Amino acid sequence: MTSTFPNVSISTERLVLRPLDEDDVPALAEMMNDEQIAAWTDVPQPFTEESARHWITAYTPAERTAGRGLDLAVTEFLTQRLVGVVQLTKTDWHIRSTELSYIIAPWARGEGYASEAALATAQWLFGDQKFERIEIRTAADNTASQQVAQKIGGISEGVLRNACIAHVRAEDGTWTDMRTDFIVWSLLPEDLEGADGELAETGEFTSYSDWN
Repeated sequence: MTSTFPNVSISTERLVLRPLDEDDVPALAEMMNDEQIAAWTDVPQPFTEESARHWITAYTPAERTAGRGLDLAVTEFLTQRLVGVVQLTKTDWHIRSTELSYIIAPWARGEGYASEAALATAQWLFGDQKFERIEIRTAADNTASQQVAQKIGGISEGVLRNACIAHVRAEDGTWTDMRTDFIVWSLLPEDLEGADGELAETGEFTSYSDWN
């Protein structure tokens, strides 16, 4: 029997992490066309609203139903504006392990939203879901992502040489692949004690029974 993540909303002091819905299509498409996101992810470029709609209505539900992972919109509590996405992938239910990644929109950077959302997700995984390991992989030159992993208590375990494909924009405006290394970080339940304890203690989780 395949295990799946429940329908959930996770609240912090400033953010609400909730299921993506079709109202997010325009903001998601705009966000994923950002230069930094294009450089460090494998999303197709240009990223159209059709691509965003497929992600929300087809890819995300299929990944959750199959037990492979979970995608959550990161929104501001006060404005309800989409500021990012948290993604769980490569979930192993036997060893209770999953890979965590995070994307923050260009209009929301510098606010600490990535670490706040990632830490809240980790607290939910370890507390509510009884997971035992979270893995984060950051490209060798993606210092911003590495800082988030460190800030939430991640421990660097080593380097996967030549395992990451990043992207650089050529002179003609097209994107070309560039091989680089992955730095592997891990989080165990006890590692959160060294992160932001106040955030970890105040996270609130709400289940959605009507999310397909």
